[in-house]
Amino acid sequence: MLREFQKFIMRGNVVDLAVGVIIGAAFGAIVTSLVNDVIMPPIGLILGGVDFSNIFIPLQDGDPAGPYRSLQAAQNAGAVVIAIGSFVNALINFLIIALAVFLVVRAVNNLQDRFTKKEEPAAPAGPTTEERLVIVLEKLEAKLP
Repeated sequence: MLREFQKFIMRGNVVDLAVGVIIGAAFGAIVTSLVNDVIMPPIGLILGGVDFSNIFIPLQDGDPAGPYRSLQAAQNAGAVVIAIGSFVNALINFLIIALAVFLVVRAVNNLQDRFTKKEEPAAPAGPTTEERLVIVLEKLEAKLP
């Protein structure tokens, strides 16, 4: 059983998948930082100093009761909230990652198309021997009176 497991783990696609997951997690952390630390602060500034990470709708107060100055304060008090700002950040993260994956897949597909042999379409086959005989006979019949 140990050998079978080792054989399974050493297959190329399992190793490729593991590498992809690790790189994907690292890329996700980079994109999250990009959104939270680079993209959202200027957008919040343009919109009048809005901090998207602290946009939330309290559904039920916690202990102590609200109003809460931040999402973290509401969560620490045990309030039930809808964290709209966190959702917006996650949505922007998703869109950036989806765009990056699309661009990578598109580039790989273009490289594969460039380096794979494209078979030329086969030339249409000429008439068979029988078809040529029929053509010759039709021409002969046309010349006969």
